[in-house]
Amino acid sequence: MAAAMPGTGRSMATLSVLWRVAVSGFCFAAVMLGGVAFSLVLFPLLRLLPGGRFEYERRVRAVVRLSFAALLRILQATRMLRIEAHNTARLRQLGPVLVLANHPSYLDIVVLIAHIPNAVCVVKSKLWNSPFLGGVVRAAGYIRNDEPETLISNCAERLAAGLPLIIFPEGTRTAPGEPLHFVRGAAHIALSAGVPILPVVMRCEPRVLGKGAKWYEMPARVFRIDLDVQPAITPAALVAKERAGARSLTHALERFFVDRLAMP
Repeated sequence: MAAAMPGTGRSMATLSVLWRVAVSGFCFAAVMLGGVAFSLVLFPLLRLLPGGRFEYERRVRAVVRLSFAALLRILQATRMLRIEAHNTARLRQLGPVLVLANHPSYLDIVVLIAHIPNAVCVVKSKLWNSPFLGGVVRAAGYIRNDEPETLISNCAERLAAGLPLIIFPEGTRTAPGEPLHFVRGAAHIALSAGVPILPVVMRCEPRVLGKGAKWYEMPARVFRIDLDVQPAITPAALVAKERAGARSLTHALERFFVDRLAMP
């Protein structure tokens, strides 16, 4: 068998990276421009259909879910991404439940929304005010996170309406090499709303689109996102009733995720 020519391996790796950067750029552009097109054309048409505000928001969320599912299919068809999903039957036909997930990659929310029908989520003010995606998140009835005086009540309103709510308790993506650190917002919402918690353990290997990463920083090989949906739990199952404050629940949730992430 003939030996490989010198530099062939490096050339193939370079071509692989360039291909993945091109696909990543296409997908980011499609999301941004699609957000503008939906906001200016499709969503005004959806407003003409029968039903009030909540029915309109439900239709918008269905469009977002289908769009994210299509995006994931593109990433998988182009051999950018492989998804390993475990126990996702627990995500179907969810009622009022707090879906909590760790946050290694920018794609985490795309994967979760694609798997959870009619879910709402908490978004940063930067996204809420984005000229590309702001119209989408507002039309979908998502919740902005920079108004602490109304955040909990807005979350409770969505849960009371029977909707599943996705929250990343870290408040941002996990910094590479750093331990998980949960803030108390998710615990306050769980205790205030009195709904079950559905933990979802997320992994991304190799780490892609993590905290501080750029859209063009792509590996030379397929990256894999794992999501493992845990059984639903209640705050009482994590902390004793007499200690069931936001601080204790936050620490208990943090330990829960650290323990699960340490498992092979």
